[in-house]
Amino acid sequence: MAPQILVPLDGSPLGNNALSVALEDYPDAELHVLHVVDPSEPGYSYASLGVDAYGSPQHGSQAWYDRADEYAAELFETARERAADHDVDLTTETRVGRPDREIVRYIEDNDIDHVILGSHGRDRESQTLVGGVAEAVVFRSPVRVTLVK
Repeated sequence: MAPQILVPLDGSPLGNNALSVALEDYPDAELHVLHVVDPSEPGYSYASLGVDAYGSPQHGSQAWYDRADEYAAELFETARERAADHDVDLTTETRVGRPDREIVRYIEDNDIDHVILGSHGRDRESQTLVGGVAEAVVFRSPVRVTLVK
């Protein structure tokens, strides 16, 4: 049976690097790509789209969630195109909640064997070695986690 590998994507460069590692180093794995919409952070799901997170659409509105879904669809489409270059199919899912908790829940719900995760999210200015979501996943994950820089 092929290993089940999860790659959480948030649109950050390191998240994209994690997908590259999964595609190149695990060609026979079944890849799962997860995007988590964090409702506690207004810009989390579509900061890369150049939308004013504190303006329109209003945080928490249906339009805000619709925009987050559009962003996830764009992430997944790009991921599928990259995977197709490696003849790999992806399973994709969007969840809403705290990213670290939803990633661990997805691992448990889908019998994931390994997680490949960017060591940081979008905060490129951070001086820490590991971002908060990555750190929480490493400590709470029931399976092996590889952090990618």
